[in-house]
Amino acid sequence: MGKSPSTVSTTRRSWTLRHKAVVRVTHWVNLLCLVVLLMSGLQIFNAHPALYWGQASDFRTPWLAMSAERDRQGRLRGVTSLFGDEFDTTGLLGLSFVAGLGEQPRGFPAWATLPGSQWLAMGRRWHFFFAWLFVVNGLVYLVSGLVGGHFRRDLWPSGEQLRHIGRTVLDHLRLRFPKGDEARHYNVLQKLAYLAVVFVVLPGIALAGLTMSPNLDSILPLVSLFDGRQSARSIHFLGAAALVVFVLVHVLMVLLTGVWNNLRSMITGWYAIDDEGRPR
Repeated sequence: MGKSPSTVSTTRRSWTLRHKAVVRVTHWVNLLCLVVLLMSGLQIFNAHPALYWGQASDFRTPWLAMSAERDRQGRLRGVTSLFGDEFDTTGLLGLSFVAGLGEQPRGFPAWATLPGSQWLAMGRRWHFFFAWLFVVNGLVYLVSGLVGGHFRRDLWPSGEQLRHIGRTVLDHLRLRFPKGDEARHYNVLQKLAYLAVVFVVLPGIALAGLTMSPNLDSILPLVSLFDGRQSARSIHFLGAAALVVFVLVHVLMVLLTGVWNNLRSMITGWYAIDDEGRPR
């Protein structure tokens, strides 16, 4: 008797233009702006490492505070207070090692701020310059996305995707990611995350930042929108923290789904799709 032919599955590679030029350019400009804004923002925060709600600072009841204090043995330790509960954060928050100076009271450590030394005026210059560059870049992305249909075509989730969002969450928890034709488009979690960042988180951070400027606030009465300048400062900080979490998850997904393929698509626009061919 002759042997039956074996079944062989072939894999074909195709290419899809995933990101247009405007999306790619604004993405990398955003990355530069956000890194500088985060580090210079922490420099500004270190000038008064505490957050409050309302119009004015109430030094007795911050909801978040970082400081250095001495323990029973007389040694300095970093202390972070969150809603009244204190945590020892020596070496990271409140008290950090500074080259040439030893342990110094600092909200965030020198490696996380721009500039690294305590220099509030320079930190503000970096922050304000890149804040306006970030706003202009964001407007370019927003206008091009609305005019060119990027949001409607690429980021708006379909009813089918929303109905199966539970399955998508489970697939991600099991590290099962879309392949073949499904990989040509963003999944529902990506779409919702990007829409939330573009239309909620980033505008909220920008508006809260504008509220903290007395000059701009005299023209645009934004303080009432956030129920006080200190509330705006807290929302600005929380929005930045949410953005950091988003970026960390975004980078993790890039690592898990193919570093070079994802980077290539954001540099050249082209994304490789491996399609399983019919068995033969």
